[in-house]
Amino acid sequence: MATDWSGQRFTLTFLLFSCFFAGGQTEAGVAELGGGTRILGMRLERSDKPAMTTDDGVIQVTEGSKTLFRFYGLQILPETSALIKFTELYDDGDMHGDGGAPLNRNCSEDTKDIVVKGGMNVSSQSTTGVLSLHFKPLRKSEMEKVFGLCVRDSLADKWHMLGDDDGWLRVVEEKKSLLPLWLQVIIISFLLVLSGMFSGLNLGLMALDPMELRIVQSCGTDKEKKYARKIEPIRRKGNYLLCSLLLGNVLVNTTLTILLDDLIGSGIGAVVASTSGIVIFGEIVPQALCSRHGLAVGANTIMVTKLFMLLTFPLSWPISKILDCVLGQEIGTVYNREKLVEMLKVTEPYNDLVKEELNMIQGALELRTKTVEDVMTPISNCFMIHSDAVLDFNTMSEIMESGYTRIPVFEEERSNIVDVLFVKDLAFVDPDDCTTLKTITKFYNHPVHFVFHDTKLDSMLEEFKKGKSHLAIVQKVNNEGEGDPFYEVLGLVTLEDVIEEIIKSEILDESDLYTDNRNRKKVAPNKNKRDFSAFKHESESKVKISPQLLLAAHRFLATEVGLFSPSQISDKVLLRILRHPDVIQEIKFHESDKRSPQHYVYQRGKAVDYFVLILQGRVEVEAGNENMKFETGPFSFYGVMALSAPTLEFRSPSHLSGLNRTASLSGADRTECLSVSGSNSQLNNSVPSPQYTPDFYVRALTDLQFVKITRAQYQNGLMASRLDSTPQSPESGHNMARMEQTTPPAATTDAGLDSTPTENGPDETTLLLLNEQNCLAGPPRTTANHHSQSENSI
Repeated sequence: MATDWSGQRFTLTFLLFSCFFAGGQTEAGVAELGGGTRILGMRLERSDKPAMTTDDGVIQVTEGSKTLFRFYGLQILPETSALIKFTELYDDGDMHGDGGAPLNRNCSEDTKDIVVKGGMNVSSQSTTGVLSLHFKPLRKSEMEKVFGLCVRDSLADKWHMLGDDDGWLRVVEEKKSLLPLWLQVIIISFLLVLSGMFSGLNLGLMALDPMELRIVQSCGTDKEKKYARKIEPIRRKGNYLLCSLLLGNVLVNTTLTILLDDLIGSGIGAVVASTSGIVIFGEIVPQALCSRHGLAVGANTIMVTKLFMLLTFPLSWPISKILDCVLGQEIGTVYNREKLVEMLKVTEPYNDLVKEELNMIQGALELRTKTVEDVMTPISNCFMIHSDAVLDFNTMSEIMESGYTRIPVFEEERSNIVDVLFVKDLAFVDPDDCTTLKTITKFYNHPVHFVFHDTKLDSMLEEFKKGKSHLAIVQKVNNEGEGDPFYEVLGLVTLEDVIEEIIKSEILDESDLYTDNRNRKKVAPNKNKRDFSAFKHESESKVKISPQLLLAAHRFLATEVGLFSPSQISDKVLLRILRHPDVIQEIKFHESDKRSPQHYVYQRGKAVDYFVLILQGRVEVEAGNENMKFETGPFSFYGVMALSAPTLEFRSPSHLSGLNRTASLSGADRTECLSVSGSNSQLNNSVPSPQYTPDFYVRALTDLQFVKITRAQYQNGLMASRLDSTPQSPESGHNMARMEQTTPPAATTDAGLDSTPTENGPDETTLLLLNEQNCLAGPPRTTANHHSQSENSI
């Protein structure tokens, strides 16, 4: 096996050596003859200037460049460079014969514009070789040239062109900068500044509308006024200025892009560089600056703006006129009422207005948008007076405590307002006269001003300014439900309500109970609140009736009821009894409980000691074993028997001399005797006597007002009447005057209310009544003067 393998290896080695030897002989023969070299193609290897291969496979180089080309073929030797030359073809438009001129394909003339340098650097396989080619610059009139590769056939000894497109070379003109580098950098920087200026002025100047510039000229600082005066003439030409700025900005940006493309030499690079520079230095920075300082920047660059407006006049002025015709004249920013209010609210942290000033401005601007219904006081919260009210002390005190100067007067129901009472109308009204309110309102006859609920507050203010009234009744037409429409009163509106809405704050005075009539929020308690009870007479009646009704009751009792006839009780004593606080009473009728014990004036089998005269309302009387029922009304009376029970013994006037013993009483006794507070205080003195038991019921059917006179009051009045009709001696009058001088003023109390009859002479009630008359009479005078003073006091 070893011997066989050694023999095979020797045979193989011999064959390889024979092949190499034969190949060496052959190559030497071809080298001598040169006929075996073939050039199949070429490729650009390297160039010191821009070079490329087009999509058509044509190699493109720049004039004046030094390049290395790699040639492909068979049997390539270093001397193969002598077999290569280039011939000039036609221009690029006629490369395929499109121009009509035939191509030079015969390689008859070689070009001098391409120089072959040195020999070819051949690879080890002799299939490729690198050759250095130098391209001469083109002539000035030439943009590019196309050359073809010609190869010499050594066997045929002639030149032929290699392929169609494989052997073509295109030499193009070298791209040169438009300007020197340093100048390009300066121009690009300047264009960036201009781009930023145009962009900033476009925002800054166009944001300053003519209206705002006029405002700044009037109320700005000195520097702002100076800037505004410079800008305002140009800003008035709004469209012309806009076209000039935009045209200049576009022109600068386009030029900047072209210069960057020439400087960089790449389209994509130029786009990226120009976009970055314009956005940062031409848009963001200048617009951020001019948005805050547009007035100053615009005024300081006004000459540059005018220059560009002049330079762009041929194009920008016609465009601006077209815009003026299409869009109309520029007015500027105009704020309506809502925008002004909102602007004030938004700029509140930055303006120098205090809160009160801001509220007043907002209130005045919003006045026209609000109606009286928004600010009125609802009818349920209004202080009002019934037209039948009596202007006595309680009513007038209530009016004064309310704190209002204009008070609506209604009839029947609160929504039926018929008049307005001014507090100053009460200047000449005496509460003791018990004048009816209707008398006062008819005398002054103030007009009642009605307005609809949708009346605007500015119109309401104009009505108040005319002076007709500072209070108006708010009403609306109610057409809901069935029936005819009617006017429904909603509330009251006053001049104060409108002013409070303007200043957006509540106006409080010392009499206000609420900070806001709508929210009903109470004010802090007023320690200085006036209490008018100090002026109130202690003996004033609790139930108020008109003077006419009081007089009618007086006349009825004096003429129709025998117990109150002038022969029994004098007219002035009867009037004194009727004015007593507890004589006039009332019963409030409750529909839910008609059989309430409070509704009964008399009850069968229940002893009473009073007389009743019905003044207003209706009662039901149930009498007899058959329980007969009937209704009666005003001026029906009951309980006469309660007053006509056995009367108190009254001594004759001859026994009145015992009154002179008062002078010898002790100081304490005299104090009790002289403690008198008024003529009505003696009417409550009780005298033990049998009581009257009725055999009937008297029950109220409605609200009731009636006169209730007790037996004690009647008997005291009876005694007072007899004392008034008894003449007094001068001695008694002198003694009573002396008692006044010796009695301390502090002794005037109501100690005589619980007095009892004395053993000798009249009881203590009689003494007190007599003492009252003497006290009212003043210093001792004639009997006629004494009676006149007593009548005046009644």
